[in-house]
Parts: sequence; C-alpha cells; structure tokens
Amino acid sequence: MSTSPSGTGRRMPALIALFAVVLTVLLTAFAWPAVRSQPRDLPVAVAGPPAATAALTESLEVGRAGALDVRAVPDEAAAVDAIHSREVYGAVVVAPGAPPRVLVASAASPVVAQALQQVAAGLGAAAGADVPVEDVVPAPASDPRGAGLAAGALPLAVGGILTAALTSRLLPRLRQRVLAAAGMAVAGGMVTATVLGTWLGSLSGGWWAVSGVVALGIAATALVLLGLEALAGPAGLGVGAATVVLLGNPLSGIATAPELLPAGWGTLGQLLPPGATGSLLRSVSWFDGAGAGRPVLVLTCWVAAGALLCVAAATRRRHTPAPAPAPAEHGAAVPA
Repeated sequence: MSTSPSGTGRRMPALIALFAVVLTVLLTAFAWPAVRSQPRDLPVAVAGPPAATAALTESLEVGRAGALDVRAVPDEAAAVDAIHSREVYGAVVVAPGAPPRVLVASAASPVVAQALQQVAAGLGAAAGADVPVEDVVPAPASDPRGAGLAAGALPLAVGGILTAALTSRLLPRLRQRVLAAAGMAVAGGMVTATVLGTWLGSLSGGWWAVSGVVALGIAATALVLLGLEALAGPAGLGVGAATVVLLGNPLSGIATAPELLPAGWGTLGQLLPPGATGSLLRSVSWFDGAGAGRPVLVLTCWVAAGALLCVAAATRRRHTPAPAPAPAEHGAAVPA
C-alpha cells in the first residue's frame, strides 16, 4: 500500500511538532532541576554554649534566607551523632576562646560537603582566622566525588523498566513475568554490588546489603510496570516508564541531595523508586543503616502496589470470557 503525497505532507508537521514537544519535556525534566539546584532548608547543626550558638545561627542565616535549617545541639558529640544518624549533613562547633570548626559528611553528599566548606571559608573570613573542616563520614577514597553512584542513577532507573519491558515482550503468562522479574532484580542487585562496590569502590556497604537494596529498587519499578502493562497494555507500560525516567531519575537527588532540588520536588523524588533506592544505598553503605526506614517503606509500598496491580490484572483475565470461536465458512470441510 502506497502513501499519498498529501498524506505524507500532513504527517510531516505533526512529526516535527511531536519531536519538539518530546525534546522540550526531556530538557525540562533533566536540566531544570540541575540548573535550579541550591540549598533549601538544608539541615545543619550548631554545637556549643547557647549564647554562642544563638549568635552563630544568626550569622549563618544572614544572606542565606531559607537555605539552612539550623538545629542547635549541646556539644560536638551530639553533632557527630546527628551526622551519623543522617539527621543533619554537617555541623559548626563553637567553643569559648576558639575559632569555630566545621564538620561535614562527604559520604552523605559530596556537593553539600563542598558547600559547607564554603560556609567555613566565610566564617573564617569573618573571624579573621582559618576555620578547620573535618570530614567525619568521608566518601570512599576510590571515589571521593561520588561519581560512581551519581552515574549509576540512570542505569538503576532503567533496570526496572528494562525488566518489565523484556518480560512483557518475551513471556506470555503474567505469573512467569513476575517470577522472571524477581530473578532479574536479584541479578541486577548482584551486578550493581560487584561493579559499583567490589570493582569501582563507589559503595562501601556489605556486598549482600547493596545487592538487596538494588534488587528491591528494581523490583519496585518492575512490578508496578508489569501490573500497568497487564491492565492497560503498552500504554500503561509507557506511562509508567516515562514517570520513572522523567520524574524519578532527575528528582532522585542521588548526584546532589534532595534538599538542593526546587522546593517540593526533592520530597517527591524521595517517594519514587530511584530516589528511595539512592538514599537507601547511602544509608547501608556509610551510615550503618541510619535513615533507612523511610526509603525501605517507600520501596516496600511500591512493591506492594505492583503486586496488587498484577493480582488485579490476573483476576480480570480469569473473569473475562474467552472470545467465541469464529463460525465455520460455508462449504468448509467437516471432520469425520
């Protein structure tokens, strides 16, 4: 069948417009959060005598309206504990007769640690003395900038999409797809732990812990997409995949921190599988599981939602009557 020139001419503007729309969406999704990245209510502790911490809090907030969420703690030990508990990203410690000291945790976010070093430089300029900076939870020496985890954000997000797409395409039964997705999630976790942990040294947690986190993250995405595909066909899979890539990945905060994303979007990113997976990886890798409760809950809810969608799809299929056989053509041979 040939296509008329007039039909082709009408499709061409629509194709160009569709390309422009898709490219606009992609650029907005990936570039806008990065360009608008800056501290927003970044939790930071101040430790020392009440009078000193009150003055320090006031000086930290000058020129940084809304950037820092300053929390007073009694002493340096409490500040270090808050950092290890992932309640704050860093701390400023003051003592009578001594210049302040700044504590950072580059393992929590190298970008935030660098920003706090700039805060230390500003405090030093105001005090007329150098302000020492101590990294109490350092990033691994083999990857001090956290490049491996940041670069792995997109592959981790795509892993769940690829799992759902392949199983939906190659396996006829929903039960087979779910079982295969579980196996692929486990395999993906093992591969990630081996590449980012054992080989590149970007993750410092136990191999099994990292494998389990990644497997949970892949399963959270894959099961929801499988359920959507089973209920709504390729359109459901496409919408779910677009949500993960266009929202989940750029809003994950893996490369920076959720508090650096535009207001509200960082919180949304932590409610999606890529963001929850990244936060959970940091918790098990460098903070002995501190702060793991929320991302575990988020990923578990996604897995449960995916399971419910798959059950709903299977139930609908069982209650859908099979199509009636086509009537035999007149004159067709009838078997004896």
